[in-house]
Amino acid sequence: MSLLTRIGSANPPAKSEGSPTPTPAKEKLVRPVLAPASKPEGQSPTAPPGKRLGQLAQRGAARPESRTLAKLKRDDHRDAFAPVKGKVQTLLAEETNRDRTLTSPEAIRRRIEQLLDTVLLSENVQATRADRAKLLEVIAADALGFGPIQTLLDDDSITEIMVNGPDTVYVEREGKLSPTDVHFDDNDHVMRVIDRIVSPLGRRIDESSPYVDARLPDGSRVNAIIPPVSLVGPVLTVRKFSVTPLTVEDLVRFGSMTAGMAEFLRACVLARLNMVVSGGTGSGKTTLLNVLSSFIPETERIVTIEDAAELQLKQDHLVVLEARPPNIEGKGQVTIRDLVANALRMRPDRIVVGEVRRGEALDMLSAMNTGHDGSLTTAHANSPRDVLSRLETMVLMAGMDLPLKAVRDQISKAIDVVVHVSRLGDGTRRVTNISEIQGMEGEVITMQDIFEFHQTAFQEGRVIGELRPTGIRPKFVDKFGTMGIKLPPDIFGTHYISVA
Repeated sequence: MSLLTRIGSANPPAKSEGSPTPTPAKEKLVRPVLAPASKPEGQSPTAPPGKRLGQLAQRGAARPESRTLAKLKRDDHRDAFAPVKGKVQTLLAEETNRDRTLTSPEAIRRRIEQLLDTVLLSENVQATRADRAKLLEVIAADALGFGPIQTLLDDDSITEIMVNGPDTVYVEREGKLSPTDVHFDDNDHVMRVIDRIVSPLGRRIDESSPYVDARLPDGSRVNAIIPPVSLVGPVLTVRKFSVTPLTVEDLVRFGSMTAGMAEFLRACVLARLNMVVSGGTGSGKTTLLNVLSSFIPETERIVTIEDAAELQLKQDHLVVLEARPPNIEGKGQVTIRDLVANALRMRPDRIVVGEVRRGEALDMLSAMNTGHDGSLTTAHANSPRDVLSRLETMVLMAGMDLPLKAVRDQISKAIDVVVHVSRLGDGTRRVTNISEIQGMEGEVITMQDIFEFHQTAFQEGRVIGELRPTGIRPKFVDKFGTMGIKLPPDIFGTHYISVA
């Protein structure tokens, strides 16, 4: 039984006395889509109230079926050119294997256009100019880019792409999610795009290793997870990064921080304070870490360590290290913790860890406490206080049987500043807290906000609030003076700056 028949038979039309024999369910479903519904013969223009209520009920029940039919129509339209697309791709693959000079994107695109015209003519397929142009872009994107999502990757207004199986693709713009009309042919089509992303990086994804982190050539972060772990088909998530990294001036202009906060953070980096950037998923931690890293002087040796390289530092003396998953035999894995331990032997002036998630937090804290000051990292947390609890948990995950007080003491001595970023209700991202770790009182780590964001209203879909200093002067500010770093005298005052 076909899908159309099943949909039609789910709600068979009631046969009324004196009405003609109803048409089959499939015809009844298709007719309203192709033409306006006509009044059945023999039905009085003024039907009794009972019949009118029944008709209204049937119309209401037909709405979900109409949506289903719209999807089927879309699928039928998509499949109409599938044979043409498949034949062009087959011919292109044969020519590419035979002609080794067919390598430049321009030459390949020209050849795709020629092959498409040839196949349309030979198959006697009538295509409008718009259909032909769209088909050309689809085939070119599959051959030269990343398939259906290539147009989304080229759209600078999109910050995140979420593929939930072949038929559902969402994007994020300005912090808000919205569906798209982009779709893949089937699960295998999604898998081919995923393989194209991860294969050049020497990574793999299959049933034995059903998820992977990777990156695109432009540095965008990619996560993929496939069946049997995913029950909706292959899932692909792309966190896009701007080709030109955002600068501190950009963040001030966007209202993510004030000029005073930016000047204070710059002083903290120059004074070689150890800093942790905390925040939730998609809050802008990596972007802020990039900005903080840009303050590191060119004269210093920087070692960056990441799961998938995302940071876009511009300094010359830069060593980029990337973790590696195990191979198909389960060997050869190189973890963040391995790289942190190795980085200590590389004479670094600064160690920048993209994100600490597990036991590498212990090695990072050890490095901060043994002369490698000025280190930077990020961690997932809901608040500055929460990040300290998260660090405690991650240190214990290292497998060391340490007393909790000893762990807290090490955290309080290693970290100087916590910078917390948040994605607010209107989708904007802001630095909501800059906090100083002051030390220990008994068995509790003490901390104090230096700057904070205070929300005052929510108007017309926008968060209104103030980025302001708390009026408290941090203990380490004397270190700025000894290093010749000067700050405006009123930077820790109570001058509020309203942002919207």
